[in-house]
Amino acid sequence: MQKNHHSATTPSRGRLSKAERRHQLLQTARQVVRHEGADRLTLGHLATCAGVSKPVVYDHFGTRSGLLIELYRWIDIERINAFRELMAGTTRSLEDTAQLLSSAYIDCASNNTDEFYAVGAALAGSDEKAAVFQELLDNCVQMFVSVLEPHANLPAAELERRCAGLVGAGEALAGALVRSRYAKAEVIATFTSLIQGALQQPA
Repeated sequence: MQKNHHSATTPSRGRLSKAERRHQLLQTARQVVRHEGADRLTLGHLATCAGVSKPVVYDHFGTRSGLLIELYRWIDIERINAFRELMAGTTRSLEDTAQLLSSAYIDCASNNTDEFYAVGAALAGSDEKAAVFQELLDNCVQMFVSVLEPHANLPAAELERRCAGLVGAGEALAGALVRSRYAKAEVIATFTSLIQGALQQPA
């Protein structure tokens, strides 16, 4: 039954390149977390669901922790790329850009029901998570830079520092939203204001 549940994520077997196989395994791992929970994601169970032998999975990830970290990173990069694509190709005002960026970021950072949150919770307390979490924050800062750069009349280094501050503020606001300290509309409005204010030149 488990095999059938995940078979839709399994491409033609046996003739995939290493990169294609890795992508297939990560897709299948995400489906396991989505439908069965992160606790069920072991290397052996992933091998069964993906229709491959255990050595194939061990060759790609080594350990369960390695698998969780790679899945955590992969989901985050996928989300950042999807957002970049959403923002690209359309000319928007700073106000519209700030509103869209704020709403998307708060939605994402405060979502405690998706696979990204579940995988992060499974990694909680590990040294590996601390390292990869910083890497993902850095990726997020660069995403903010790329989205806001067309609206910024600032040196590149200053824009990056301000975006780092914005990401930190967004994390704090999303955390407050999760704790029900503020309403979602209030948090998004505040973050929108911070984004717009961050692009102003000092007097």
